[in-house]
Formats: sequence, structure tokens, C-alpha cells
Amino acid sequence: MANAVEKWVEEQAKLTKPDKIYWCNGSEEEAKRLIEVGIKEEKLNGKPVFQKLNDKHWPNAYLHRSHPNDVARTEQLTFICHPDKDTAGPNNHWMDPKEAKEKMIKLFDGCMKGRTLYVLPYMMGHPKSPYAKACVQITDNTYVAVSMRIMTRMGKDALDRIGHSENFVRGLHSIGDLNPERRFIMHFPQENLVWSFGSGYGGNALLGKKCFALRIASCLGLKEGWLAEHMLIMGIEDPKGNVTYMAAALPSACGKTNLALMQSALPGYKIWTLGDDIAWLNVGPDGRLYAINPEAGFFGVAPGTSLKTNPNMIKTLKNSDFFPTFYTNTALDADTHEPWWEGLDGTTPKNVIDWQGNAWDPSKGSKAAHPNSRFTVSMYNCPTLSKEIDNPNGVPISAILLGGRRSKLIPLVMEAFSWQHGVFLGTRTGSETTAAAAHQVGVLRRDPMAMLPFCGYNMGDYFGHWLNIGKKLKHAPKIFSINWFRTDENGKFIWPGFGENIRVLKWIIDRVEGKASAKDSALGLLPDLKDFDLSGLDVPKAKIEQLFMVDPSEWTAELQDIEKYLSQFGAQMPEAIWQEYRSLAEKLHHSALSK
Repeated sequence: MANAVEKWVEEQAKLTKPDKIYWCNGSEEEAKRLIEVGIKEEKLNGKPVFQKLNDKHWPNAYLHRSHPNDVARTEQLTFICHPDKDTAGPNNHWMDPKEAKEKMIKLFDGCMKGRTLYVLPYMMGHPKSPYAKACVQITDNTYVAVSMRIMTRMGKDALDRIGHSENFVRGLHSIGDLNPERRFIMHFPQENLVWSFGSGYGGNALLGKKCFALRIASCLGLKEGWLAEHMLIMGIEDPKGNVTYMAAALPSACGKTNLALMQSALPGYKIWTLGDDIAWLNVGPDGRLYAINPEAGFFGVAPGTSLKTNPNMIKTLKNSDFFPTFYTNTALDADTHEPWWEGLDGTTPKNVIDWQGNAWDPSKGSKAAHPNSRFTVSMYNCPTLSKEIDNPNGVPISAILLGGRRSKLIPLVMEAFSWQHGVFLGTRTGSETTAAAAHQVGVLRRDPMAMLPFCGYNMGDYFGHWLNIGKKLKHAPKIFSINWFRTDENGKFIWPGFGENIRVLKWIIDRVEGKASAKDSALGLLPDLKDFDLSGLDVPKAKIEQLFMVDPSEWTAELQDIEKYLSQFGAQMPEAIWQEYRSLAEKLHHSALSK
């Protein structure tokens, strides 16, 4: 008698009508075979799905080119299908579930004729973790199948966890015909179901990633009492060997991966990586907040990644023995057959093939690699991987960092007055947009907790959920605001960033341990520079002071914008957040009068 997984797969096969059905087991042998299929048999946009790269400097690496109209998350085509619009909130595109299913059934009907339907059973989180979730995705694309093996824990463990129960997350994906007019990513939180059609891009097609691990999981977290967050997880080891664990929320292309794999500029301090993108936060039995990384790989932005900006990621990319590494929409050095992108170490190759497969002419001003080109690599290749990575209970979080890309106003680092105030800091987080989303680059938009594109329900309720989690914690982490991107009068970054960010983390650890003092400001608690380690740093003191400057006269427009943003959530916005808003406005007013 067929179990729930087998029945569901049969139903999807009946709808999509594939030539073959293949159940993936997640083995290395299978991955090699599927890559061969992608090289020799399967075509995408008329070309092979994978292209083997030169093993000498980039071992076990393959180039993958997506369709030119399919290079980023498509938020305008991403829908959350709760039974009512208010539950989805103004932060989501909503569609009635019945309407969404009718639309998608028409698209999926017969879409896999001539193709293989791949069944991908996978775990988000370590199979032994009480916080992990079992999932099954269906796809008709080898790139998606093998990428999901890198990004998740694919195989029999997931099927064993599901057993005969109905309790698993379902994902149905097809690249369809890659027509943007027929491209939709639909989420049905009440059914733990995602349907994605018409895209092969990672964030739209690897359904364990943003679709489940954030959008569906955030709804599960609301129901079950935990948080699914767009956060890195890292451990900072001090010279005495003590490790402090932190989680940090930063929007795409704000340095999340660089921070998670940072090489410390301060002697005696080491960074241990647990994740660069997603954290599931649970209240542990001891009343502390524990984090697991539900993923097993990195899906990072390639341009700008180098030995200077992120040496540990370059080492990770060149350490591909067991798991392959994929480069999506990067350029190609035609002479050496190696991946290339803007910002990579060394001189620009003489003969470059651009991300669309054409000879690149730099004089025309176009980029060789797409600005949102990516690498997909196993986290087990990472030289700084924490030994706690597979701890089923996760790691205890002592500090939560909330940041964005702001050229003015927001200090380098600032501690919240309380958990409630920290949640307010998260609600008003803003960042300049990047190529990771299909928007104009460089426009400021609010991105609360870096979750705006990923929260699967009304963000007013989400802020309330954060406040409720705080009430459950006996030992709540301190919450901090960070901003590496403040600029001077010439538009130049003041803070050197990268490995020097350890100085900020050191102050945060000292605050957690009660070893550093802080100064009160209208915005929060700022470092007393005597407790902030600036040893050996070549930045003038006046510039450092500029990083922490709070000028109330500059905040008028910002306050108006925050109020306008928060107001859109109406009755769902907790009164506690409005209390913090009024307190900020009052403090800035008094501060302005005293100047």
C-alpha cells in the first residue's frame, strides 16, 4: 500500500505527465550521473545544463547558465496564498488559494512530457535535530536536483522521518517553458505546499531555500512558537578559547556571507561558521535562544568575492572534493576554462566569455559576470566550519545583529535598550536595493529584520511574534544594530569593513559579558571609544567619531518615513512598537533642543 509521499508523487506525475520518474537518494554516484545527464542530454535554452570547468584551480566545478530573463528572485510573481488577504499582509502579494491552484494546474498540466520527474526527499536541518523538518520536492531539472543535494541533506533520512505520516513539506517545481509571462511561485502555508513554475533560478527553484526555510517556515514558526529568520549564524572564539554565538540579519548583498566566513583582523580571535543565510531560532529547555542552520550549503553572490574580501569562501570554493560546486551566470575565461567575475583576484583574462555565452568586450561597459551571478557550494568544504554544525540542539545565541546598507544616520554599532526596543530597531531597518532582487539598484527600502521578501504572513503579526518570543526567554540575547556602510562627505566608506568587523564583534561580546561601557543616545547605547579596540587601525579619530554621530536635525524625514512604513500594517502593528517609535521621536526632539 502506497504511503503519503508515494501517493502525492503519483498525483503530481498524473498532472505533469513525465516520461520517467526517478527517486533521488542523495549519493555522490547519483550526483555525478545527473551532472552527466545535464552535460550530454538535457538542454536549457538550447544549451547543455552544465559545462565542466578546469579542475586544476577549480576542482569538481561546473558552469550553469540560466535563461537571460531568469537571473534573480521575482518578488512580483511570488504569492502567498492564505485563505484571506489580511493574513498575508501588505508585505506580500496575495492570491486566493482556489484561484492560484486553478492557474497553476493549467500550467503544470503535461509540462513534463519528454522529461524526467525527479523526486527529492530532503531534510532542512540535521536529521537528528528536534527542530529539523522533512520535505519532498519534485523537479524536472538536473541543476535543481543536484543543487538541492548541496543545499540540503537529501536522501533516505527524510523518508524515514516522514514514514507513513502526512507531515512533510511538499514542493512541486518545473522550469516550464521559461516564459516570464508564465512564471509564478505560489505558497500555500495552510498545506505546507509550494508550487513553482517557469524559473530555474535558485531562489525560485530550490524550494528548500527561501520558499520553505523562510516563507512557509515563518508560518510554521508562528504556529509552533519559533522563528525562521534570514540570518547568518557564527561563533566568535576569543584568545582564551571561549566561543560566543551570534545571529545576524542583513539584506542580500550587505556582506552576510563575508561576515559569516570572516577572517579576523585581530590576533587571537577566530570566526567559526555555522550558516550564511538562514537561521531557525527556538527557545531551548534552559530558556535560552538556540539556532540551527536548516541548510547544508552556501548560495552566494560571486562578484566581489576574492582573497581580499572573503579568503575563506575562496578556499571553500577550491575545496570541492566530495560535493561539486556550481557557478551560475558567472563569466568564463576562454583560455583556461575557469570561472571569472568582476572583483576576482588577478588580472582580467584576455579572452572572456560573458554570462550569456558571448565574447565579452569590456569597452562596451557591460559586466562579464551577471551582478547576481552565484556559486552553490557545500558548507562541508568550508575551512572555518564550526564543530557544532551538526549539533542537533543548535547553538545558544548571545547576540542578535540587525543591519542594512545605510550611507547616513545609522551608527556603526549600537545596542538596543531592551528586547522590545531591539524588535523596534528591526522594524525600521532599511537598506539600499541590490541585484539580488529584480528592482532598481541603490533605492532605499525598508526591509524589517531583512525579512520583507520572505515573511509568509502579515509583518505586523510577525513583530508581535518576536515580542512574544522575548517573553518566553529567561536569558534573552542582546540585540544590536550594525551598519558597515556609512560614508563621508566624499561618498567614501568610512569603516574598512571585512576582517576589521571583528572590532565591532569584540565590543558586542564585551557588552554581553558586561566588560565594556556604553553611552546613552536617542537611538540606543553607543560604544565608549575607550572600550572599542582601534589598535593598529589606520582611520583618523575624527572619522571614527563620525561613524557614531547622531544628529537629530537629520532625522525629520527618517521619522516620517518610519511612521508611514509602520502605519501600513494597521491594527496588526503591536502597540509596543508604536511606544518605541514615540519614545525615539521624543528623545530626538529633546536631543535637538539641548544642542
